[in-house]
Amino acid sequence: MTNRIGIIGAGGIGQAHIKRLSGAVAGAQVVAVNDIDQARAATVAAGIGATVYATDKELIASPEVDSVLVASFGPAHEASVVAAIEAGKPVLCEKPLSPQADGCLRIMAAEQRAGRRLVTVGFMRRFDPAYGEIKAVIESGDLGLPLIVHNRHRNPTVPQSYTADMAINDSAIHEIDTMRWLLGEEIVSARVDRPRPTSNRFEHLQDPLVLVLTTTSGAIAYDEVFVNIGYGYDIRCEVVLETGTVALTAQAGTERRDAAGARHRIASDHNDRFRLAFLAELQQWSDAVSRGQHAGSTSWDGYAAAAVCDAGVRASGTSETVPVAMIEKPAFYA
Repeated sequence: MTNRIGIIGAGGIGQAHIKRLSGAVAGAQVVAVNDIDQARAATVAAGIGATVYATDKELIASPEVDSVLVASFGPAHEASVVAAIEAGKPVLCEKPLSPQADGCLRIMAAEQRAGRRLVTVGFMRRFDPAYGEIKAVIESGDLGLPLIVHNRHRNPTVPQSYTADMAINDSAIHEIDTMRWLLGEEIVSARVDRPRPTSNRFEHLQDPLVLVLTTTSGAIAYDEVFVNIGYGYDIRCEVVLETGTVALTAQAGTERRDAAGARHRIASDHNDRFRLAFLAELQQWSDAVSRGQHAGSTSWDGYAAAAVCDAGVRASGTSETVPVAMIEKPAFYA
């Protein structure tokens, strides 16, 4: 059975997903496209023989669409996801599920009214083989309990439209979800340290910043977010346990050694670095849709990450540690 997918948002990540779904994900077909820029939607759709819909609601309502992938601008996610839920259609929503926790609460309420899990959040790092190896080491207990995690989230550059809050709820959200997943517990507080800023930033940004997260058990995770570092897209993670450490290594397949030294290629962007993770995520989601099942992260995961982001955004304007405010986890997501 072919999973007929409608894509909402035909920008960079939407087009990357369309390419993956059209060429590398078995049993999936992109049949519909919607974007606020209708000319762009028409161009993208023409390349794959898909139908263009003027609005996200029309795409979701189409009987030709089995499931929906939301890849639009973050603040627009909530309305599209709720519409998909109300139409009874499975939806994969790129992060953030909603930039603020309140929006995620409304999504969860709609999903619980529907009576079944329909929402998967695009936290693709859970599918990265190297992160998976780190998780296996932690869960084995061979090195004892995790105590500290050092994360680095480095981008070559960001556009002027990138806001100060996005350092937390658009970039650091990946580490926030990954920490919850790796450590198997919730994050209870956030603090933001503001080092000397780079001269290569827009004036409205604090860049870099360091997000300091504390978990239920007292483990601490640091996240250096530096979005104008220039040299490439560089993601790092080292977990310090009681009797050892485990860390991501260079992600390139080869290392060059010559008279100039030893070096490896640096990824250019998230599509480059997490290519295999994106493919595994999309394949799992599409297969689950075809079976009438749910797989992967849930609306609760989107909400929990957003709640931490809310605390991080509040902390970014102070020197204080801000507690994370979360509701009790509904049995629906147990």
